[in-house]
Amino acid sequence: MAPAGGGGRQGSTPARGRLLLAALVLPVLLWARGARGQGDPQRSAILGMRLASCNKSCGMNPDGIIFVSEGSTVNLRLYGHRLGSISSNLISFTEVDNSEALHNSTHCPELTKDLVVQQLVNVSRGNTSGMLVVLTKFLRRSENMKLYALCTRAGVDGPWQRWTDKDSLLYMVEEEGRFLPLWLHILLILVLLVLSGIFSGLNLGLMALDPMELRIVQNCGTEKERRYARKIEPIRRKGNYLLCSLLLGNVLVNTSLTILLDNLIGSGLMAVASSTIGIVIFGEIVPQSLCSRHGLAVGANTIILTKFFMLLTFPLSFPISKLLDFFLGQEIRTVYNREKLMEMLKVTEPYNDLVKEELNMIQGALELRTKTVEDIMTQLHDCFMIRSDAILDFNTMSEIMESGYTRIPVFEGEQSNIVDILYVKDLAFVDPDDCTPLKTITRFYNHPVHFVFHDTKLDAMLEEFKKGKSHLAIVQKVNNEGEGDPFYEVLGLVTLEDVIEEIIKSEILDESDMYTDNRSRKRVSEKNKRDFSAFKDADNELKVKISPQLLLAAHRFLATEVPQFSPSLISEKILLRLLKYPDVIQEVKFDEHNKYYARHYLYTRNKPADYFILILQGKVEVEAGKENMKFETGAFSYYGTMALSSSPAVPSTQVGCPPGKRNSLLSWLSDRSPSHPSPLSRSASLSYPDRVDLSSIVSLGGSSNQLGSSILGQYVSDFSVRALTDLQYIKITRQQYQNGLLASRMETCPQFPLDGCTIFTENLAEKPELPVVDETTTLLNEHNASLRKVSPESAI
Repeated sequence: MAPAGGGGRQGSTPARGRLLLAALVLPVLLWARGARGQGDPQRSAILGMRLASCNKSCGMNPDGIIFVSEGSTVNLRLYGHRLGSISSNLISFTEVDNSEALHNSTHCPELTKDLVVQQLVNVSRGNTSGMLVVLTKFLRRSENMKLYALCTRAGVDGPWQRWTDKDSLLYMVEEEGRFLPLWLHILLILVLLVLSGIFSGLNLGLMALDPMELRIVQNCGTEKERRYARKIEPIRRKGNYLLCSLLLGNVLVNTSLTILLDNLIGSGLMAVASSTIGIVIFGEIVPQSLCSRHGLAVGANTIILTKFFMLLTFPLSFPISKLLDFFLGQEIRTVYNREKLMEMLKVTEPYNDLVKEELNMIQGALELRTKTVEDIMTQLHDCFMIRSDAILDFNTMSEIMESGYTRIPVFEGEQSNIVDILYVKDLAFVDPDDCTPLKTITRFYNHPVHFVFHDTKLDAMLEEFKKGKSHLAIVQKVNNEGEGDPFYEVLGLVTLEDVIEEIIKSEILDESDMYTDNRSRKRVSEKNKRDFSAFKDADNELKVKISPQLLLAAHRFLATEVPQFSPSLISEKILLRLLKYPDVIQEVKFDEHNKYYARHYLYTRNKPADYFILILQGKVEVEAGKENMKFETGAFSYYGTMALSSSPAVPSTQVGCPPGKRNSLLSWLSDRSPSHPSPLSRSASLSYPDRVDLSSIVSLGGSSNQLGSSILGQYVSDFSVRALTDLQYIKITRQQYQNGLLASRMETCPQFPLDGCTIFTENLAEKPELPVVDETTTLLNEHNASLRKVSPESAI
């Protein structure tokens, strides 16, 4: 039984030993916690430590322990309570061998000087966190890493206690060494900066050079520019490949530069800031500003470097460029349309060497297709035109010459009805004295009338003018306004000169222009108007215009049908000159409201008349006989032949040469007043004044023979002739007729000698005698004969 009992006492001894050990350790643990500030809530306590930042490489290793670089400034975040009362002299670090030895003891045998605690800053408002600034010194050459533990104390005189937690440990590691020497490192950074600037500048300079622009420079640039363009143009044609190569090179250089700066400076933030500033200034701003102005020269001089990097980045940039070509298509080259080209010329005017006139011509040529003939035409009411029934006499031709135009539209009826075109050169063989009808000229030349629509473009109009058909066109449009069928409406005229003026953006003025612009109607200042009156023979001007054909018909009628004007009495040449004499051809405008107006009467019964009348156009009413018979006659009826008859025969006249006159009978007759109605003086114009001496006898100097004078009898008509319509008629007075007789006789007589006196004897008895008949009886007989023949016209 004893062994059993003894064994029981021996088993209780270990239990009592464990209880005694626990009783001894528990006070020690409570004291240790109090020393760390965790026992008393009223005392300051640190509960944890975390890495906040550093100026060199730092971080957490895979075991969760903080590591920092030597020679750096480290910011550690402390957590606890009542941290505001803790000063920096209550915190320090101690060196430990390894993390396993940390748990063996809480005593800090020796504080390290490798970690210098500076201050506790940025304590939170609740005093639960703060920032501890620690400076790390450099390790010894043989050391590459050390482990340190956090130590704290409750007071200035209190013992230091080491933390045993893993988060209180801190590794200080050796700083990574540079893989390049310092001078090579700096040199490489500078080279990368230069390459960054080159790639950035070439990206702007080369890509801004359009292949089309390079071709232009090769053809019209300077010799240096042509050489540069020939170097750049082959690689610029590969636009996407060149772009990818330059961008890849630029990105590669910028990335490498950032890495090198980070390795040189050691701070990531400073490396980023330095690389950003360097790339922006020296890699972007400076090179791009330079290449934007001298891209051609920079690109040509760096062409070898560009080709090298294109070859270097070929495995990556070439496939990307082919993808871009496939998805985006070929590069769209810069092509200027008409509007962009004009605007470019305007904007670059201060910088190019073009003068204003050249710019205007270029702009006018470019705008030619955008404008229509309606924009430049001369309005119809401003055009100089001529009627188709006009007579080309002196006044009409003078008006044409004064206008200054070489092509004149001819209208019929109203101005919008243009039927012909008259060229001034067509009038080269036209005599104004012939009074040729305009239709005769226009029908002979038959110039085509060119019509164009108002919306015809100026370039198409210029092409039409260049074909040589005409240099003048009539502008018309289809008017479908209102009711009724559409019709062509004439708006105006357009000429080749108008198109050329629009091209050169300036007005073309010649010596005959009256206006600087037909559209604005601005007159030419101080323009001397031409006066063609010097070419006009005022004495022989016909006041009433008739056609040459009608004048010739009247001449032939008088010479063949009227005995008083037969060639035996008046030569045809003298008769024609007589018909062209002023006031011989006259006209009467019939007044419908006053049919018996005094001016309508050519002859009035029982009133003297000394003229002969031949009706050319129109109708008259003749009232004759005691019965006052009335009948109508028309063209080529004549009256008053008896008014032209001379007085009874005059005896032979002996005329002597007056003193001082030795040249001719014509000169002598032009100085003497006629003493007889028959032998009247001859003049070039047959305009001898109507001077008749009824009583005096003119004595011829030194001659006993005298020229007899007789009283001229007046002719009194016993019939009346009144106009029924507008008339054109020939009116020859007795004096004009007598001058014509004398002039005809002078043509048939021989010339007188220039010296000595010659007696000229004119025997008027040899003149063919004209029968003296009653004109009224003749008129009635001819009227009866016309009634029997039922003839519309009678030659009376």
